[in-house]
Amino acid sequence: MKREYYEVLGVSRTATKDEIKKAYRKLALQFHPDKNPDNKDAEDHFKEVNEAYEVLSNDDKRRRYDQFGHAGVGSSAASGGGQPGGGADLNDIFSAFNDMFSGGRNRGGGSPFGFEDAFGGGGRRGRASGGIPGTDLKIRLKLTLEEIAKGVEKTLKIKKQVACKECNGSGSKSGATENCQTCHGSGEVRQVSKTMFGQFVNVATCPTCGGEGRMIKDRCPACYGEGIKLGEVTVKVAVPSGVEDGNYLTLRGQGNSGPRGGAAGDLIVVIEEIPHELFSRNGDDVIYTLAVSFPDLVLGTKVDVPTLDGAVKLTIPPSTQPETMLRIAGHGIGHLRGSSRGDQYVKVNVFVPKDLSHQDKELLKEMKKSAGISPSAHNDKNAKGFFEKARDIFS
Repeated sequence: MKREYYEVLGVSRTATKDEIKKAYRKLALQFHPDKNPDNKDAEDHFKEVNEAYEVLSNDDKRRRYDQFGHAGVGSSAASGGGQPGGGADLNDIFSAFNDMFSGGRNRGGGSPFGFEDAFGGGGRRGRASGGIPGTDLKIRLKLTLEEIAKGVEKTLKIKKQVACKECNGSGSKSGATENCQTCHGSGEVRQVSKTMFGQFVNVATCPTCGGEGRMIKDRCPACYGEGIKLGEVTVKVAVPSGVEDGNYLTLRGQGNSGPRGGAAGDLIVVIEEIPHELFSRNGDDVIYTLAVSFPDLVLGTKVDVPTLDGAVKLTIPPSTQPETMLRIAGHGIGHLRGSSRGDQYVKVNVFVPKDLSHQDKELLKEMKKSAGISPSAHNDKNAKGFFEKARDIFS
């Protein structure tokens, strides 16, 4: 199964463009073919990283991917909007070397070769006063084929972490906070180590405040200082036509609320298609199997056939053969990226009764005596025609 692009780059769904670009550069350098000659796994990873970056670095593609998953961006990431021929900009890969070794990027005031930037010692990364981001929620939404065919809006009741009403999500009874004494409000702690190659800085999340940079003074008794409580909310989900089993929709900010005012995570709605008792699905087309009596196949008839839109009249032409597929245009599933619909195909099979009356059996015996009803008569006729043609050719 194809991995999620955010997972490929190792970033969260709320990652900024700069964070996506930074993650891409690191991975592209790691798996670049020049650094991994004759390594098929590295080559596959490199292609996967490029494909993920091509989508997530493009606002429109990222929006469609967040809403519809891989189905929203087509069969590959390079479906327009990128470089000629698709793929990510390789200049971004090699510019990462400049970021690592150029003296002009000494933002941290440390090593003139920019080692602090390359190894995470650059500007502050703490979440001071921003709270801890909430986690994503994933739920499964079961849909019938009728709902998938035309699209549907669903109202869901979801249990999740919501902001505490008593403290407005701050976690503090009075709302008062103070800077963390360990990290002094930065949300991170640094350890400097000296080696024969120079001075290195190791940056880690502050263990005291968890990276928030601030501590609450008096904890809210309702939420015990967390700023969140378990609650139930109602969410409306607009599902477009044409979704498939395993597709998902992402609702930004509808996941768990973050502790102490942190941004809410996302709600990921995974589509689960309920098997239909009458129809099978082939892409955006549906298939229905119809049993027809032998006389109706031979003589032709009109029958009522069920569709996703209700019953329609279908003409069975005379001499229709078993396994024939008859098309009913426009009665399939609506296309995910378009206004048209697929078709319904009716697979015609001959109905063979199990219980027959004595009179019916006698009628069939009389019919069997007819020369035109036996397949051997047709085979003999065709064979005779072949030998006559062969005789004419060689005579």
